Amino acid sequence: MSSFETCGNLDEDSSMRKLNLKSIVWKEGTYFVSQCLNVDIASYGKTKKEALQHLDDALELYFEDQKSIRIQKVERPEIVPMSIKYA
Repeated sequence: MSSFETCGNLDEDSSMRKLNLKSIVWKEGTYFVSQCLNVDIASYGKTKKEALQHLDDALELYFEDQKSIRIQKVERPEIVPMSIKYA
C-alpha cells in the first residue's frame, strides 16, 4: 500500500473536486501557525481562524497548477511528547 493517494487528473474543463486534508494549528509566540499534514504547506495568522484561512489560500494556490494531485495519506495523527538530549 502506497503512503500517497492520487486524487485523479484535473484539467480546466473538469468540475471542482474536493480534497479531504488534515491540518494542525498551534500558537507560537503571538501568532498561530497552521500546517497541512498531507502536503508540506504551512501558514500563520494573528488568530487561529486567520491562520487557517491563510493555509486554505496557500493550499488553493499550491493545487491550482497541479494536473495530477498526489497527497500524503495521514491516518489518525497523534501528538506524542518527546525528550531529546543536545549539546
